[in-house]
Amino acid sequence: MRSIEKVVIVGAGALGAFYASRFISAGTFSVAVTAEGARGKALREEGLRVNGQHFRVDVITPSQCRGPADLVIVALKDYQLADAMPLIRSQVAPETAVLAVMNGLDSEEQIAAGCGFGQVLYCVAVGIDAVRDKGQVTVTNVGRLIFGRAWNEGEDLLVSAVQQALDQADLSWETPTDMLRMLWWKFMVNVGINQASAILRAPYGVFQQSASARAVVDTLMREVITLAQAEGINLTEQDLEVWPPVLNALSPVGKTSMLQDVEAGRRTEVDMFAGKVVRLGEKYGIPVPANRIMLDLLHALEGR
Repeated sequence: MRSIEKVVIVGAGALGAFYASRFISAGTFSVAVTAEGARGKALREEGLRVNGQHFRVDVITPSQCRGPADLVIVALKDYQLADAMPLIRSQVAPETAVLAVMNGLDSEEQIAAGCGFGQVLYCVAVGIDAVRDKGQVTVTNVGRLIFGRAWNEGEDLLVSAVQQALDQADLSWETPTDMLRMLWWKFMVNVGINQASAILRAPYGVFQQSASARAVVDTLMREVITLAQAEGINLTEQDLEVWPPVLNALSPVGKTSMLQDVEAGRRTEVDMFAGKVVRLGEKYGIPVPANRIMLDLLHALEGR
């Protein structure tokens, strides 16, 4: 695996903009983001604005592909992934490392199947509270990227190259032995905090202060734990205890991505959260009443 020099960010929302800003600031990478239409025009003319700083960035459109890249970071909504696959494919070569900083359990498999080659690593972003408002991205807690193969033991040249690139970009990372367990842990957290925050219209501060709000989150997350165990994933009640320190480190005025979607009148990722839980519950014959209610409530919000 060669060293990572060219980085492409697919999706220039809050997370994508933040990660692009870090690689640009490092000064040692060629960095581009993908965007088209009005968003692409705005990025070419105005660049990225992250934490009060302005960053000029190269913008790639589907008709201007310049692949392949050494590292592709996919920062899309789940429902955007299928349409973006041709552009992702254009940036991927057999040795390209791909990180999907997306919610849910299935994005890595979808990207691997859609590309047919490249090396897709499992990845979750934990503890970041990025918010985008009127083109300005604000990040109070940058969190860390947890990534790697499904099982990480011994030296892996591709993983090592990504670790070095993240170090250069001043991004914290962790490569656990059991990456699938961490993928499910993040899914559990998202099912809880994203959905509860969207229904309650509540920023992180409400959950930091209200035991009742946290109880809603815990109920949703416990249903995921039961399903994870049915899938053979080593997720237990003890994993609920890892979440409060992460929550308390977030900005009290920070908002989940799903709450931002609801406030902006955008489509949410409820089908990937509660929808996935309900489908797995049906598969294993496990009741998931809390998530079934969330599925109906959030669909009703989207309909309005």
